[in-house]
Amino acid sequence: MTSRELVKRTLEFSNKTRRAPRQIWFLPWAEKRFPAEVKSLREDFPADIVTAPSVFATPPLNKGDPYEIGDSTDAWGAVFTNAQRGVIGEVKHPLVAPGDDGWDDTSRVHFPVEWLTFDRDAVNRFCASTDKFVMGDCCPRPFEQLQFLRGSPELYMDLVTRPAGLSAFLEKMHAFYCDLLERWAKTDVDGLMMMDDWGSQQNLLINPRLWEEIFKPLYRDYIAIARGRGKKIFMHSDGMNLAIYPHLVELGLDAINSQIFCIGLDRLAPFRGKISFWGEIDRQQMLPHGTPAGIDAAVRRVRDTLWAGGGCIAQCEFGPGARPENVRQVFQSWEDIAREA
Repeated sequence: MTSRELVKRTLEFSNKTRRAPRQIWFLPWAEKRFPAEVKSLREDFPADIVTAPSVFATPPLNKGDPYEIGDSTDAWGAVFTNAQRGVIGEVKHPLVAPGDDGWDDTSRVHFPVEWLTFDRDAVNRFCASTDKFVMGDCCPRPFEQLQFLRGSPELYMDLVTRPAGLSAFLEKMHAFYCDLLERWAKTDVDGLMMMDDWGSQQNLLINPRLWEEIFKPLYRDYIAIARGRGKKIFMHSDGMNLAIYPHLVELGLDAINSQIFCIGLDRLAPFRGKISFWGEIDRQQMLPHGTPAGIDAAVRRVRDTLWAGGGCIAQCEFGPGARPENVRQVFQSWEDIAREA
């Protein structure tokens, strides 16, 4: 069975094997500190999910390296200041000024129309060259991008007061993201992705009613675009975001990457067989402070609680603080489970 077939069957809860598809996320922090261990992990646990490369006719306007100390600029024009090598920094001076409560001046925001110029033929050639499950190289993130452009405290207030300027800007942003997804959905990729970190450690970052009114319709459109072209659709969202799970299931999301140990496996058990859990293993406590034996027990709890003829992808993030031996144990445990009778 190819990786492409394995991932699709896992997402459709028809995986008759015991093997979960694999994917490790390597942050530059890990690649810079543990190059030998990263190389070994890639060789010993090859990914079943890969991302198609983007070749742009018109290059995006990004400047600098967002993972290096100093300033960098994203494709929208937001400037990030980074104080720690290997992770992404923060926006200190939003493009929509703190005093602009009506969103009257968005002239400094650049919509990255360059993303629309990606080479579709190059993407299709890549898809034809591999038997891996291929993800498109695009990722709508409306809530987070609004924060990068406005600043989080100001945006939270805007979502309550709902100025007309914000609504008009969000409508334009959503149309752009839909156009981008439509173009990628017309390629030969197997899946598309979106993301927004919605949870704090204990609750949703905004009132669930506001989430349902403002953002759920956006995700509905993104998911519909993917499904309309026969693509699988994935989402990443950190924090305690249990409140949005029922909505994402209702909308037809195939897989979610979330902090399942922050939420609690028992709380997620009712969603077994309804949505696929795209990882992970606790990167707040277990990966930096745990032991291989504890990691093995955690993986087995995930498998016992959430596997339903599929529905689990062996994924974790090798990021700040994580111990290489613990990341290795995540994937070794999934391999061991696959071999057990």
